[in-house]
Amino acid sequence: MEKIKLKMLRNNLDNIPQFDLPYGYAIRMFKEGDELNWAKIETAAEEFKTIDEALERFDREFGINIEEMKFRCLFIENEKGEAVGTTTAWFGDLDNGRQQLGRIHFVAIKPAYQGKKLSKPLLSAALNKMVEIGHEQVYLTTQTTSYPAINMYLNYGFVPYDIDGKDQRGWMMMAELLDRKLGEK
Repeated sequence: MEKIKLKMLRNNLDNIPQFDLPYGYAIRMFKEGDELNWAKIETAAEEFKTIDEALERFDREFGINIEEMKFRCLFIENEKGEAVGTTTAWFGDLDNGRQQLGRIHFVAIKPAYQGKKLSKPLLSAALNKMVEIGHEQVYLTTQTTSYPAINMYLNYGFVPYDIDGKDQRGWMMMAELLDRKLGEK
């Protein structure tokens, strides 16, 4: 499948679906030293080729905001206390010039833990964190190869965001693959 980058927007944070973690798992916040845990999870989920590459990206993206990460980056731990999933309730500018919005950033679950009903509770917790922080809208970026995640995001009230029509081909692929009607924005 062709990998096409896509954007999605949730226009409000009302009625966030809530899902509990399976027994034995817990969500915790980022703490100093978690950079390596983040890099290992993101690399295992094939967001990066190497842990070093992931650490470099972490430093570029979050390095000057480590204190902010303690309030925004979530981890799922297994029963042994091992970090197996992560996402960040971050912030960003969706389309150059618009106000800062909440951003669901770097969602990843280690492959051995995928399919264990961890993604929905993680996304729910991140969106709840957005409400706590005070964001009113949230966006994310994804790609066509992550179509199961796109389906989940749609179920969570995110909609395609394609203000200039550049992503139309990708959204047409998703509409067909997911057998869903997808609006213009």
